Parts: sequence; structure tokens; C-alpha cells
Amino acid sequence: MIQPRACQEQDDNLRDVTLSTQRLRVLPSAVLSNPALESLDLDRNKLRSITGISKLCNLKKLMLSKNEIVDFPSEIRSLVCLEKLELNQNQIRVIPEGVFAHLPRLKHLRLNNNRLSALPSDLAACQGSLQYLNISNNLFRTFPRPVLQLGHLQELYVQNNALRQLPKEFFQGQSLKMFKANGNPLREPPSEVCAGGIQQIRNYFSQLQYSSGQEDKRVKAMFLGASLAGKSTICKSLKQGQTKLVPKEERTVGIEISEFQIEDFTFLFWDFAGQLEYYMTHHVFITPQALVILVINLHMYQTNEKTFKELVGFWINNLSMRVPNSVVLPVGTHVDCCEEEEVEEKRHDIMTKISAMLTERKRNLAHFINNLEGSEEPEIYVDQWEKLKEMESRTLKVLNLVAVNCTNHYDIRKLEATILKHVKNEDLFPEVVRVLPPIYRQVEAAIIDITQSEEMANHGMMDLQYLLSKLSQCKHLASLGRELLQDILRYLHRIGLVVWYEEIKHLESTVFLQPTFLITMFKLLVRYCLAQQLESIPVDTLIGEHATIRDRSNWVWTFKSKAMLCHRAVRALVKHQLSSEGMRDVFEEIMGYKPHRGRGKLFSLLEHFELCLEVRHTEVLNPHASEFVPGKPWETTRGQGESWYLFPTYLNQTEEVSEVWGGDHPEDLHIRAYFSPEIPEGFFQRLLVKACSFYSTHWVAKVTCLLICNGKPLLIKENNQRAYSYLELRCRKPAERMGFQVAWDFLMAVVFIVQKLAEEWPGLHVCMKSPCRTAGCPAELIWPDMDGTNAVTKEDVKTCGTCRHRFGTELLLPKVPRKLEEPRMQTSAHYYVTSYGTTTFGHSSIHVNQQNISSE
Repeated sequence: MIQPRACQEQDDNLRDVTLSTQRLRVLPSAVLSNPALESLDLDRNKLRSITGISKLCNLKKLMLSKNEIVDFPSEIRSLVCLEKLELNQNQIRVIPEGVFAHLPRLKHLRLNNNRLSALPSDLAACQGSLQYLNISNNLFRTFPRPVLQLGHLQELYVQNNALRQLPKEFFQGQSLKMFKANGNPLREPPSEVCAGGIQQIRNYFSQLQYSSGQEDKRVKAMFLGASLAGKSTICKSLKQGQTKLVPKEERTVGIEISEFQIEDFTFLFWDFAGQLEYYMTHHVFITPQALVILVINLHMYQTNEKTFKELVGFWINNLSMRVPNSVVLPVGTHVDCCEEEEVEEKRHDIMTKISAMLTERKRNLAHFINNLEGSEEPEIYVDQWEKLKEMESRTLKVLNLVAVNCTNHYDIRKLEATILKHVKNEDLFPEVVRVLPPIYRQVEAAIIDITQSEEMANHGMMDLQYLLSKLSQCKHLASLGRELLQDILRYLHRIGLVVWYEEIKHLESTVFLQPTFLITMFKLLVRYCLAQQLESIPVDTLIGEHATIRDRSNWVWTFKSKAMLCHRAVRALVKHQLSSEGMRDVFEEIMGYKPHRGRGKLFSLLEHFELCLEVRHTEVLNPHASEFVPGKPWETTRGQGESWYLFPTYLNQTEEVSEVWGGDHPEDLHIRAYFSPEIPEGFFQRLLVKACSFYSTHWVAKVTCLLICNGKPLLIKENNQRAYSYLELRCRKPAERMGFQVAWDFLMAVVFIVQKLAEEWPGLHVCMKSPCRTAGCPAELIWPDMDGTNAVTKEDVKTCGTCRHRFGTELLLPKVPRKLEEPRMQTSAHYYVTSYGTTTFGHSSIHVNQQNISSE
């Protein structure tokens, strides 16, 4: 006889059935004959229809995501108890009328990633119940009217459609809690307003009630290219309307910004320095919806692969990864140093090679997609397939190269006319026109007046509250409130006119009215000649920081060998550089008022953008401390001493990481994160900062990093070759089966950091693979989609398709063995602490109560 508890469990199973990733083409009869069923998960199958589903009259949840459905299943109208319906990632083009009118209890509806351009009018019948609606990644050109009647809607997602305008009446109710519309060519309200959230959108429409909106035609133009290509010369010549040569000694350091008008268009010109050292900061400022002017020195250009990669290919590759929908205008300079035939030959060579690069990129994406579709289990790779399909739809629009002589006024005028013609093309720049309330323009104009006034300091930093008081003194802005000012500042920040990092605690009350000073702060410590700058710190500055010439020598040696600077070195360096630029008056505000530990604004910025890392100091550890409880002061033996900061971009290759790691072992747990087209410049350095922020015990070098967690080492190594770009992750194979959980948790933590960081490059494909464990076998296992948990497979054994050897899944994938041993006793482990990039070994007894970690 079945026991009552077993009956209950069996009954639960009858009500909730999961059949995802089963490669189903039809619904199983056993499912359709179960009228008690309340939840049915059919995700990741091969269903094109769901004939017979109407029999399940008690069904509350139906998941049909990631199938092959083209025609919306009309039988769903019979599921009158339905509360949750997911049909995302199919191929549905039309939803017929008469379905939603019969679903009065529907609360949750996902239709994203289909081919929809309209919604049926009877969706409004769900106005009393529907709370969640996702229609992103479809083909909507106008906002669907039935959605306006959904009075209880709390979440709406409409990203990546073709919407130009949002209706103000949709935002008049108070039920909406979450709204996302990025990826649409919005004019009213602009995308920069929508990014501020629901309340900013409401405030925007509220301002439009008082007066009609004004069209704002604004273009951000980014000048990129190798050093000494002529970017600054073109930029200044366009701004001044006449040729303006920039001498070599005045080349751009960091980024320079200027603004000017061409007809009724306002241009913001961002001139980026070409040296590789500055590229670490470019990710902060390179944004979508901009015209990229790629400047190429035709005199230096040679028709070979090496020169093309250095002067053109590097930038095309990075733009494809960072802003894959950008419009790129190649501009060839120094034509006065070339023969006419030579210019045409090089122009043709550049355009041919760029076209070949973009074609190769498409071919590679198609290859990845075909591999997933042709695998034995394509349904377990649907998320990766969707990401690749999305990447396939995004590509750089590269315009014809314009060759110019920067000393020729006619050529500069010709380039200006070409730029103007392209920005007027709505197919290329659908968001160039924005509709703004008049007060937005009034506040912008008042801010410009403030920055140009004599009382404004060169640095352009201003306290938020003081800025409000200054603006309120303007007659037409007397009623300006703090909330509206913050909305306008968010908009101006997103278009690049001011900088306000409200998400950084130390900077939330500071507005940079002149973004150029923010860039000045970056280039204080991110520049191609930092070692020389360090060596040139004058004696008077050293004395002011209580340092000696010998200290300076030590700073230079430590920086060159370990890419580290102590706090005093940074203070002396920054004071010296600010003095040379006539801005010593802001030194204390930038560096902090405490000589040894004051953080100031500079490090808040550098750490926020993962450009440097504060290194933990061993002197704070007390070997005799009995325990550590989070939130309570740590017992120390002596003062903390001076802070040290690591700058990964300046690291050199050392043998230290290899020595501590001890070499690779055949039994290591071993995975690779493959990057296509390549690992972006600066990615590995930012990964180091992120990972080392989580794991304070670490050793780092130019392309390797060793992390220690609870005494367990994990190695990260970069390999960035053409068609072979990957990060290798290794950790030691656990001695006991129970140890696999800890090992894979450690590996997965780093994998998630890699994936999160990779999201900042929309045109970057990252694929996780595990190499076969048979010596000499070249086969690799592609990881299935990850659903947020560590278990990415249900199998216990994996067979290599090449050598046919079989391995326990836990050796290849983050899966805990099914038969676990008894929970292990708490064991002691060596705890290593980083000190100035080296290692200190010692018998420190540490016990963390709340985390249950001990080491000694």
C-alpha cells in the first residue's frame, strides 16, 4: 500500500510537470490525460504546436519558451485558470483576437524575442489581472495601444524594438514599478531620459504640460585612431572652420572635448588619444549612438596586414565589440605627403580589408550558430544561440573613406559637408533629434554661462546644492527644484555635456561641469609616460609630502617592477602634475585631506572604473586575535601604515605567479573561456581588479593571476592570439568527492565575473569549454546554458566524442557528484596574504563566525 506521504508527493508531481530540454515535437498523451495539472514546463523543445492543450482546464502556469512555434496556439483560450504564460524566444508574428478575452486571471505574460509588430485589442481584457508583460526584441514601431488599458501592470519591458515615441498617458498611473525601453530610437522622451527610470519619465512629461517640446539636434562625434594620425588637427579645423595644424608636442593626452555648431546641429567632438595606455579609460567614454570618425595616416599606412591591424583593424575590432551598431567614417589624412595614385590604392586597400573583417565576423558568427544548431542537444544551447543571433543582427556601418589634406581649407569644408550629410540620414542616426521640455535647454544654457564666468574655477567641479542655488538665481529658473535638476543632470551626463556619478558615494554631491577635468584626473595616473613623470617629481614636492630622493627612487623601482604606487607617491605625483597645469588649488579635494589615508575623489573614480586596486596590508593582521566577527573592529598589532595601489595596466610579466602556482597538473580542474573576435584591450586588467577585490589573497602579473580562497589556489591566464583568444582557469582537483562543490563554486564565481564584465561589450561572444582530460586529445566540451545555478547538466558521466573516453561529470562541469560522502570536518588550511604584490606566510589563526571559515 502507498503511504499517505508518498501519495502526497505523487499528487504534487501530477500537478507540476517539467519536460524541458526533452526534444519534444508533440505533447505526450500522458500529460494531456492529466486534468489535475497546474504547472507545465515545456521550455527548450522542438514544439511547433500544442494540439490538445485545451484539455488541461486547471492549468495555471504554461512555459513554452525557446521552441519553434510560428502560429500562436489558439487553444490557449480554453485555459481559463491560466496565470502565467511564457512564449518568448519563438517565431510568432501574429496573435489572433479572441484569446486573451478568455484569460481573466493572467498575471504574467512573456512574448519577447518573437516577430511581433502588434498586439490584439482583447489583451485589454486582462486589465484587472496582468502585472508583468515582456515584449522586448520584437518589431514594434508604435507603442501597442492595448497596453494603455492594463491598469494593474507593474512591469513592462519593450527594449530593442523600433519605437520612436512613448505615450504620456501610460505613465500617469501609479501601479508601474519597472519599465525598460533601451535599444529603441526614441525621440520623445529621449533614451537618455528613459534611462533615468519611471519617475524621470513622469517628470519629463509633466514639464511638457507647461509648454511645447523643443527639438534638439545633437551629435556626439568620437575621433579615434593611432597616435599622431591627425585627429586633433581635424577636430580643431572643423571647429574653427579653417585649417588648424596641431604640433606634435601638443598631441592629445587622454581625451579632449569641444562643442560647435554646423547649421542647426550641435556637435560634441571627443578627441581620444591614440596611445595604448589611454585605452584603459576609453571604455568609460565610448558610447553608442555616436558618429565614429576613424582617422588614418595614409602616409604611414602600408598595404600589408601588419600596418592595417595597427592603424585600422585594432579600432574596427574594438568598435565591433564595444558599440557594434555604430556608424564609422574613415578619414585618411596626410594625403599631401602621398601621390594621387597612392592615395587611391591605399583607400581601396583599407576599405577592402575592413569589408573582409566584417564578412569574416559574420561568417564566424554563422559558424558558431550552425555548430549549436547541429549539436546533438541544440535545446540546451538556446540562450547562447539567441545571443549569437542578436550579435548577428548588429554590425558596424562603415562609410566610404574620405581622404583629406588637413592643410587645405577646401578639404576641411568637404569633410564638414560629408559629416552633415550622414547625420541627416535618419536610417543612420534615428536618434539625432530629441524632443525636450524648454527647461532642459534653459538649465543647460545657464550651466554653460556658469562654466564660462570668471568666478568658475578651471576644474569645473561644483557641489550639487550650490549649483542649485546658483541656477535658482536665474529669473526663469527661480522655481527649479532639486529633483528636476537631478533629472536634467542625468540627461546631460548621458549625452556627455556634464559628468555626475551619483552612484559613487564619494562623488554623489559633486557635479563636473567640465568633463575635460574628469579626464585630467584620469590621465594623472593613466598615461604612457608615468614612470618618467614619477622620476621628475621635484625635491620641493617631495619635502612637502615628507619624502626623500631615496623614497622617490624606491617608488620608481616598485612601480616599474610591480606596477604599484604607495599613497605618498601618488600624492607627490598628482601634486606635481597639477602644479604644472596650474590647478594645485584642487589637490586636497582630489586626493583627500588626510596625508596617509585620505581617499579623495581620484581613487573613488579609479576604483569605480576598475583601473586600480588597493592592496591589502599584512600589518593589520594580529596572529593572537581570538576571532573575527563582521562589523566588529579587527584587533591589530600595529598601525595600518601606508596604503598601496596596484595598477594592472602597467604590470610586467614575472615568474612569481608561476612559482607560487607550482606548475599545471594533468589532474587539475580545467576550463577555458573563449572570446570572439578577441579579448578586448584592458579586459584582463579589469578582470584582475574585480577578482582581486573579492579575493584579497592573490598574486598578479601581466597575463596571469593566482587567487586564493580558503587555502585553495585558482589560476587565471590570458592567451590572446588571432583565432585563439581565451582565458584559462585552473584549480587543483579535490582529494575528496565533497571537495568538488567548493572547487566548482570557486571556479564559477570567477566565470560569473568574466560573464558580467563581458556584458559591457555587446559585440563580444564568450563561450565556456572544458578540455578533454585524456592527454593529447584536442576535444573540448561546450558548456550548456547556465540557468543561474552551478549544475549545468543532469548527467553523471560524459563521453568524449573524439577519444571516446568516459569521465565523471564533476571533472568537466560544475556538477556535484550524486553520491556525496559524509559532511567533512572543518579542516585547517594555510591562509596567504598579499603584501605589496608578494606573499607573506605565517601562522595566523583566523576564525570567521558567520561564514564558517577557519584557517591557520
